[in-house]
Amino acid sequence: MEHRHVGHSGLKLSALTFGNWLTQGVDSDRRAAERCIKTALDLGITSFDTADVYAHGAAEECLGAALKGVRRESVVVMTKVFWPSVPAPRGPNEVGLSRKRIMEAIDASLRRLGMDHVDVYQAHRYDLFTPLEETMQAFADVVRSGKAHYIGVSEWTAEQIRAGHKFAQQMGVPFISNQPQYSALYRTIEAEVIPTCVELGMAQVVWSPMAQGVLSGKYLPGTPPPQGSRALDTASGGADMIARWLNDDVLEAVQKLRPLADDLGITLSQMALAWVLKNPNVATALIGATRPEQIIENVKAAGFELPQAVVDQVDAILKEVAITDPALVAKSTPSARPA
Repeated sequence: MEHRHVGHSGLKLSALTFGNWLTQGVDSDRRAAERCIKTALDLGITSFDTADVYAHGAAEECLGAALKGVRRESVVVMTKVFWPSVPAPRGPNEVGLSRKRIMEAIDASLRRLGMDHVDVYQAHRYDLFTPLEETMQAFADVVRSGKAHYIGVSEWTAEQIRAGHKFAQQMGVPFISNQPQYSALYRTIEAEVIPTCVELGMAQVVWSPMAQGVLSGKYLPGTPPPQGSRALDTASGGADMIARWLNDDVLEAVQKLRPLADDLGITLSQMALAWVLKNPNVATALIGATRPEQIIENVKAAGFELPQAVVDQVDAILKEVAITDPALVAKSTPSARPA
């Protein structure tokens, strides 16, 4: 397993990170989750990502239980704060990035994880309704208290990253990471966010590198989604996330990638992950799994050097269906406080 530095920091992440959004905590078999995480560890994955909002905290509990007994120093654990971590009804301060929210949320996450610290604590979204200086002071205090080693953000615009980074540097706890959606089909961070992060010494911890599984090639044009796939997962929101990709022009373009993968002797999933990892500003790509076999397949992409000629061919094939508009990054910032 390849390990990469996160920006200019000394922290290293495995090139693939096990993330448990949508896959653990919601009516999931805890034993199956533990098998997946054990497989990830056995294959050299040392970084794990979760968030307090995932399954209303159950995902953090699931990850903590699965890592119990693993030497803490040997793994990197990342979690996030912003969205409500408890179902409604809830109080008006149980969302966002106020000092109250952050200080209470980190303690709650640590209780669920069964740990005394996380390695990276990330702002899950930008908060328009809290002064940025208040947010950054709270994050700095979390680090100084020893409850987190590093801080980062998720789905912030280049302008937001630059403003937050300025405060963070002044407080002696600079940002090291940004966690955006990024894949060969979704490339909105390339024009502005990545150049800003390169300049500021930050790296990308990318989610959905396979576009919710569409780049695996298992969804075929003119054919209903396979049973058990994310496209049919209405309970935890998977179906909503993947809906944008389930049109024939996208699915037909993805199928045109198959000969490229076949020529390289890899799967479409492995090629999608290798495409993301080709970007030098990407420290790690998040993968999820409900079965160990999925991890075994995906881990083969780590360290696989995708030839530039193939990257160019992938880009050409997906050019008409890929989403690239940098203005879409700002749409991730909630314009109103979640109720």
